[in-house]
Amino acid sequence: MGFPYLAHKRACAQKQSDRRETILTLPPVYHTPLTPFDKTILSQSVAETVSKVQAGTLEPVDVLHAFGKKALEAHNATNCLTEIFLPNAEDWAKGCNKKGPLAGMPISLKDTAGVAGWDACIGYSAWVGKPIQKDSALVRLLRDAGAVPFVKTNIPITLLSFESKNDVFGTCTNPHNSKYSPGGSSGGEAALLAYGGSRIGIGTDVAGSVRCPAHYSGVYSIKASMHRFPKTGNGTSIPGQIGIPATYSPMTRTLDDLGTIWKAIVGMKPWEYDHSCIPLPWRDFAFTEVKPKWGVIWDDGVVSPSPACRRALQEVISALESSGHEVIPISPPSPLEALHIGSELLFADAGKVVTRPMRRGEWNDEGVVEALRMFRLPRFMKRIYAWYLRYIRRDEIYAGLVEKWHEKTSVEYFALISRREAYREKWFDMWNEKGVDFVLTVPNSLPAVPHGGMKEGFKACGYTFMFNVLDYSAGVLPVTHVDRRLDVLGNFNPRNAIERGQYRMYDADKMHGLPVGVQVVGRRLEEEKVLAGMQVIESCLKQHNGGYTLLETDSALKTI
Repeated sequence: MGFPYLAHKRACAQKQSDRRETILTLPPVYHTPLTPFDKTILSQSVAETVSKVQAGTLEPVDVLHAFGKKALEAHNATNCLTEIFLPNAEDWAKGCNKKGPLAGMPISLKDTAGVAGWDACIGYSAWVGKPIQKDSALVRLLRDAGAVPFVKTNIPITLLSFESKNDVFGTCTNPHNSKYSPGGSSGGEAALLAYGGSRIGIGTDVAGSVRCPAHYSGVYSIKASMHRFPKTGNGTSIPGQIGIPATYSPMTRTLDDLGTIWKAIVGMKPWEYDHSCIPLPWRDFAFTEVKPKWGVIWDDGVVSPSPACRRALQEVISALESSGHEVIPISPPSPLEALHIGSELLFADAGKVVTRPMRRGEWNDEGVVEALRMFRLPRFMKRIYAWYLRYIRRDEIYAGLVEKWHEKTSVEYFALISRREAYREKWFDMWNEKGVDFVLTVPNSLPAVPHGGMKEGFKACGYTFMFNVLDYSAGVLPVTHVDRRLDVLGNFNPRNAIERGQYRMYDADKMHGLPVGVQVVGRRLEEEKVLAGMQVIESCLKQHNGGYTLLETDSALKTI
């Protein structure tokens, strides 16, 4: 192993030591229990807090103290934090724009975010101790809006996993059950929000990385379409990868907060901060006289939804139909084709760029390891394996994927982009033909997976990944929780290796109490409309069955 491994171990030890020391040496206020005043602040919506700061009846430093205390509790329970800005954030809070649309509001950021003077190592030990030189466009916009960055949150190394683990910061756990993942790659953000240590935060999404954590952890998010949300100046694991657009997107504890942050950020004219953003102002949208029409995808043909996830989708449909909405099943252009296109584009270089910063001996996510092994397998061996899958195992779906997983030439890459555009056109035609306003489906076939679950589950990302390929706006809202009585699997015969691997992890008894969400999809650049659709669903659910109950963190302490 030699010197690179020793350097890796030293960097990880130093980073974790620095984090512990930062927490221990925080001002005394952060080591005191939450007061009734703190709890009142934590329970307020973002809009309420901002309004009070703007009016001068609430001081930003008091808001920061409340969220700082709660964030440290969340970290103690879930290991969700990476960088902790609290000492600096005190000065930022005192000098924040008290008239801005996010005046005095603490905001958490995924570890990728570029904050001047702080690392954005995203789990690579080689990037420890290399602080960002200037604030990213997003961070500058947030500061100008009056927001106060106060912590950054945990991620998986490479950012290509629905788990959040790395050697530098360790494993982030789900606040509902520590044996399960909070999601990835924005998993630390989801854990912090679900626990109540933040109300608004920023994640990224290239295959479901804000939506899957929202589903696993019981929070809210809307994935932006490309060029709607600022991203320039932030870190990434695959610089230059634009075949599948990676987008920065907000995550929140409540749906009201999601609307507030979306409107605030777009209202700040992000195109004046980031050259990549299109000048598209916020367009208020609401369904008043005419009810939207909903299309439903029950099964993507690769992995069928588990009983818990199917029940959540059925609850949404029942609530909509009981309120007079039209809901129709749809058979979209092949979701399997989207999985082919997306996986081949994302790994067009066979994972060379995403693993380049890794040192010898550095841990990598089990799912990424499996994917890289398949992409780098010699072609003749891959053809033999695909033949075995197709003709011996009778598994055409996995065989078809495996035989195409290899490093692409420029000619092959251009052909994939052409296929992607043709696929988008098929969806465009289908959407017009069906006349739907939204597509509803599950965010994943399973609720949160147990730690290590990506070894089996990395291939089962199609329900979210499809909409990255399409560049559609897509939101997730929590609907219910796994119920050990209602969600038993029963007799089940997997159709292919991907489904078989997923269902090895499904256990309604062990998963009891985990959140389950539903995905609401609109067309490209329809974030406002998706928000309105989510509002319709939440309203119908409240009338139908009382709606989703957010995690009470006192009970979270008992489960961890």
